[in-house]
Amino acid sequence: MAELILDYDTEGRLCLVDEAANHGPIYVDFVAGAGAHRRKFGGGLQQPLARACGLSGKFKPQLCDANAGMGRDSLVLASLGAPVTLLERHPQVAALLRDGLRRLVQCGQLDPELQPLAQRMTLLEVDAIEYLSSAAARCDVVYLDPMFPPRQKSSKVKKEMAAFHRLVGRDEDAAELLQAALAAARYRVVVKRPRGADWLAARKPSHAIEGKTVRYDIYVNSAIPK
Repeated sequence: MAELILDYDTEGRLCLVDEAANHGPIYVDFVAGAGAHRRKFGGGLQQPLARACGLSGKFKPQLCDANAGMGRDSLVLASLGAPVTLLERHPQVAALLRDGLRRLVQCGQLDPELQPLAQRMTLLEVDAIEYLSSAAARCDVVYLDPMFPPRQKSSKVKKEMAAFHRLVGRDEDAAELLQAALAAARYRVVVKRPRGADWLAARKPSHAIEGKTVRYDIYVNSAIPK
């Protein structure tokens, strides 16, 4: 199997590169591309992710994204005004996120619209279970996006995501993470799942919000202030 390595491209972006070269480099982009489109046209506070996390015009919770990954959901939540702490334990993924934030800060110096985003996003290279179990954890809402279970259908994951999954592996401790999140979150824990998938750790949520392809299971600890 070809090795996955980190390297800089000609535009100065840190990328995950598959030596088999069967797809383009993978990098975190908080400024342009799909992230920018979703930030601008994703539906604002009415989109399922924002509703699941309890965001409103008056309430911007302190969020912990415990499976930060490529940071796409964190970007959306930060663009809607919520301060987000991104937790990522895999060193190579954390390096990609750190580089994406570096470029966001640089672009924010020229674009006032991007400046608040960088200020609202904080990256910690930590094990989420250890962090959420510590006194340092301060979270109104904990957001979990563990690696999705294996697909039951014949459609294949995109090559880029397949490479990313190969790097990170499966979240074998997702049940333990859910327990730590429930102990740390002041108001709720939100778990992103594929539509039709089983509940994480077979634990029934308080309720759920469904999007087109995913479901947000919501575990309520206490009511969000109105």
